[in-house]
Amino acid sequence: MADDKHYEYGTAMNPSMEKLKKQGNSYAEQLFGEYRQCYDEGLDVEPYQKVFFAVRRMPLCTEREEMANLLQNIIYKLPIRADYAYKEPSDLAGIRALRKPYAYEGKAVEGDALKDKIRGAWYGRVCGCWLGKPIEGAKYAEITEFLKETGNYPMSRYILAADVKDEMNDRYKFPFRRRLNMYPDVATCMPADDDTNYTLMAQVTIEKYGRNFAPDDMAERWVALQPKTAYWTAEQAAFTNFVNGFEPPASAMYKNPYREWIGAQIRGDYFGNINPGNPELAAEMAWRDASISHTKNGIYGEMFVAAMLAIAATTDNIKDIIYGGLAEIPATSRLYEAVMKLMAKYDEGASTEEMFAYIHSIYNNEDGFDWCHTISNALVVIASLLCGEGDYGKSICLSVQTGFDTDCNGATVGSIIGMRNGMAGVGEEWTAPTNGKFQTNLCGYTEASIEECVDKTMEHMKDEPKED
Repeated sequence: MADDKHYEYGTAMNPSMEKLKKQGNSYAEQLFGEYRQCYDEGLDVEPYQKVFFAVRRMPLCTEREEMANLLQNIIYKLPIRADYAYKEPSDLAGIRALRKPYAYEGKAVEGDALKDKIRGAWYGRVCGCWLGKPIEGAKYAEITEFLKETGNYPMSRYILAADVKDEMNDRYKFPFRRRLNMYPDVATCMPADDDTNYTLMAQVTIEKYGRNFAPDDMAERWVALQPKTAYWTAEQAAFTNFVNGFEPPASAMYKNPYREWIGAQIRGDYFGNINPGNPELAAEMAWRDASISHTKNGIYGEMFVAAMLAIAATTDNIKDIIYGGLAEIPATSRLYEAVMKLMAKYDEGASTEEMFAYIHSIYNNEDGFDWCHTISNALVVIASLLCGEGDYGKSICLSVQTGFDTDCNGATVGSIIGMRNGMAGVGEEWTAPTNGKFQTNLCGYTEASIEECVDKTMEHMKDEPKED
């Protein structure tokens, strides 16, 4: 009887463990990704490789989770490898100490002209996100085949419900018809998406706490305004940590193998929007947000995007926007190095095809880690900004048709070019299907008016803290 009981509560695949795995709460399930994350960020984890992989391959059981927890404790104590080439702090002071200044000429924009740019940034994000949303999760080869089959390659328009035939699900691995309301020809406005939820979340947070909000304030809003199921990867890990009593910055590290994934990079827009011409402050606000769920390059991605948006309000020069954004992150980081290498290829005369082929040569979009990482997707954003040459439609289409995280990259590229160009430069062919609205998952904000969001953005450029 004792042996049977040990089997039931020890090594058996019992219902509670199955539920843990299904809900995404099994840290042991993520140990392959955790090992790679640790290695990439320079931790001396190689001596433990066999242990990581052995635990991950164990049967689903309580002991497996307990051993994974022990590995998490080891991670906290690991030193950086002696031969590691990068310096990548997560604290704001450390980040700022490693920046490389960049000077550019920007023009102050005010009044109606500035509001037009803010409107362009909002619509640019919403429409760019919508362009990539129907194929989020599909891989490059399948996206290319689908776009060619539907007469939309090179990409030049939204994907429509009319493009998708039922028999395609027998030929494609990706289930295109899973949510019909996501297509512009059948929806009345932009469907809810995390890429737009977070922009509204930032606005709601500043409305409550003001421009001096703290990381803890953002964490409070996350718990108050969305259920756990609205969060993914690093954000879901951080949300779980908040509920379990972890505060930033520990909430970003504990059992979070996604801490350098794209989740923070998609959250920086609003901080750039409310700080036109002030990339340093935009990046600081982005740090306050990113540090609750990410570390190192995961944080830098959000700071980079926020700074680029702040600069895009003051100049049309794409290179100034990019280099000015880079000036707010460590010049000793992997993200900085990767972007600089891509910029060098562009300056050497690489074609659009060569630029994106280079990204695919160093990152495998078939691999989940590469597909969702901050750096791989940041490179897609930069290549799209450069090769799109300031044209909104061309830029967002390039960012989506190449794969990786399609809706995230379409949204970020769309936001930056929308800010640069203003509303007229976005194009009615993209904005008309939104009917000026987007749906959200935030409690109390089922549907948001883009014009109201624009008005509130203008207020928050100089707003003081507010309390309920």
